[in-house]
Amino acid sequence: MRVCTIGRVTERQDQSARFRSTRAAHRDETAEDYVEAVMQIATERGQARVRDLAALMGVSHVTVTRIVARLAREGLVESRRHKPIELTAKGRKLAAKIQERHEVVLGFLRAIGVPQKQAEIDAEGIEHHVSEATIRAMRAWMAARG
Repeated sequence: MRVCTIGRVTERQDQSARFRSTRAAHRDETAEDYVEAVMQIATERGQARVRDLAALMGVSHVTVTRIVARLAREGLVESRRHKPIELTAKGRKLAAKIQERHEVVLGFLRAIGVPQKQAEIDAEGIEHHVSEATIRAMRAWMAARG
């Protein structure tokens, strides 16, 4: 008697792909949050410094320094000792993309009746994990509602 396992293997592969995708999103989430924060602080204050990021993110100076060094290695920021942190072209592009995703998710949550404060909290997490297909669907749904 043969047991067919093809369906179960495919289901496991699908589940495995979902978990890999979620882990990748978590890995990228910190970089996205920091790049977005650098843009926000620079827009508000004219420049972003480690102390500004530490205060905004609620973490230590050492944590920010370590993350900024990683972002510099990834080509997202330029950072020199005792100088402001600056986004590279790649960093500005990522920050703009994340900001736009945040606005779409926040707008969608508000459109379906989520209270402003809760929508802002939820949007911070969702923006990193939602697919481009879902963002397009959210935009289309909101556009259809006028």
